[in-house]
Amino acid sequence: MLQLRDLPTAEVLGKFADRYPDADITAISSFLHLLRVATDLSVALDACLSKHGLLQGRWWVLILLMREDSKTSTPSVLADKAGVTRATMTGLIDGLEQGGLVERVYAKDDRRSVLVRLTDAGQAKLDIVMPDYYRRLRQCMQGLDDQKRTQLQQMLELINSGIHALTE
Repeated sequence: MLQLRDLPTAEVLGKFADRYPDADITAISSFLHLLRVATDLSVALDACLSKHGLLQGRWWVLILLMREDSKTSTPSVLADKAGVTRATMTGLIDGLEQGGLVERVYAKDDRRSVLVRLTDAGQAKLDIVMPDYYRRLRQCMQGLDDQKRTQLQQMLELINSGIHALTE
């Protein structure tokens, strides 16, 4: 992933706006800052999780399984919930299974039907990772009180509702 470290100044954006009349300087600046922070958050989350031998993809699979009452799900449901292809999910599950954090459970009457189950070792891994993650997340967000966090969520929802404009 390309990470833009050098965000453009208002002067640079002004030059773009002179050339491209549709350029809204404040919208561009806000968007680029949001993208920069999102990228930094993702990199920081990977750094946090790597201290526990995980990266985001595998961690999210463990989280998704833990959310289920039965601690099980199908690979296709996990892929849909994680927003990845089924092939990508297969790779994530393979790695987690090799580490003993999940297991595949095959139906007795149909070996093609498989569930993925969070193992005791997978739950133990989460029981170590999650307190550290929550502590670090609390520190990351400490500059925002509850009101500002609510406002941030509302603003992010507004931005999210406009994302379709980039994909049309």
